[in-house]
Amino acid sequence: MSEISVRFQNVWKKFRRGERYDSLRDLIPAAARRLLSHEKSVQLTSREFWALHDVSFQLRRGEAIGIIGPNGSGKSTTLKLLSRILKPDTGSVQVHGRMGALIELGAGFHPDLTGRENIYLNGTILGMKRAEIDKKFDSIVDFCELQDFLDTPVKRYSSGMYARLGFAVAAHLEPEVLIVDEVLSVGDYHFQEKCFSKMREFTSNGTTLVFVSHNLAAISSLCTTALLLNRGEPVFQGDVRTAISKYYAFYEESRETKYLSIEDIQLTDAEGRPREVFEPGERAVFKVVVRALQPVNRAHAGLLIHTKDGQPLFDTATSRHTDDRLTLGPQEAATIEFGVDLNLQNDVFRIGFTVTSEFDEFYLYCNMNLKQAVMTGDRKSNGLVHLNPSARVLFGELPNSRPGVVVSVGERDRLL
Repeated sequence: MSEISVRFQNVWKKFRRGERYDSLRDLIPAAARRLLSHEKSVQLTSREFWALHDVSFQLRRGEAIGIIGPNGSGKSTTLKLLSRILKPDTGSVQVHGRMGALIELGAGFHPDLTGRENIYLNGTILGMKRAEIDKKFDSIVDFCELQDFLDTPVKRYSSGMYARLGFAVAAHLEPEVLIVDEVLSVGDYHFQEKCFSKMREFTSNGTTLVFVSHNLAAISSLCTTALLLNRGEPVFQGDVRTAISKYYAFYEESRETKYLSIEDIQLTDAEGRPREVFEPGERAVFKVVVRALQPVNRAHAGLLIHTKDGQPLFDTATSRHTDDRLTLGPQEAATIEFGVDLNLQNDVFRIGFTVTSEFDEFYLYCNMNLKQAVMTGDRKSNGLVHLNPSARVLFGELPNSRPGVVVSVGERDRLL
């Protein structure tokens, strides 16, 4: 096998706005129109846009790359090109070796078939022989922990169960190249950790990993390098920490989008005094004044707290605490206020703020580093979180002594 596992060279990919293919009935006429249009692939019509714009990277055996960027930056398109679901308009994509892919929930599954039947279907699609699936079947079931639902049609499965079954099959393919999209985020914490451990095992054994995620802590942990995309264009490729820092910088450049502007930001203590440095456990109040530049209907605001390297610690939203929604006409303003107990210690933490459309379809505003809080430490404990610890030592009473009988320290020593 070639030492280069993945070569993604000068790739361009375009799509047409408003175009969606749910069946061959839609796809075949659209393909025919493009074949007969005589348009050059490097040219755009008024309704087209570049999903990827001259993107290049290559990976050797055992290397792991994290692909990060805002929604719509071309991350999933890159994975679909690698897995040959899509073809580039220009450029070349080469993957050497057996490939396992988990890029979309339910991909490779038939909803009316049971979990048992879909293990064979999905395994076959991925390139496994029936004898190989027979040999690994029990191990696949043990990994996904779906023994009680194995004979249930997968259309009854939750999104987390889909992810469990899909990753279990892909993992037992023993891939030389593993491609994983954000789908693992729907799994519970226990299963996510199980998957991350498996991916670490793969890379240590020479598997090449391409991983897309908004979980920057997972990217930092699993990947040796990162590719940062924005609106289809490569912004940075290299050190993971630098890529994460540049990713946050997207949201620090401006306090204004085409929908909203940020008029004022305040971080105070419970009494309303401006603060940036807090003691562990103190109450903090975060206020943001927003002004609408376009009509905003039933939107909701979110508060996020991250570590310096991007690990998410906490998030909440106005919609989880109040029935009020953010509805504003042009130039109307509103104040959003969050109160939190900063049970953190001895570090600098990023405070992010988002405003999302009514059904979480897209961000009206997003800044992952709108403010930061500096937490002090009292040396009585270690770690990120402050759990208000207490401790005491009791003398003069044995755990198993009779009620009401007090044994002195000297008597206890003789008894022992």
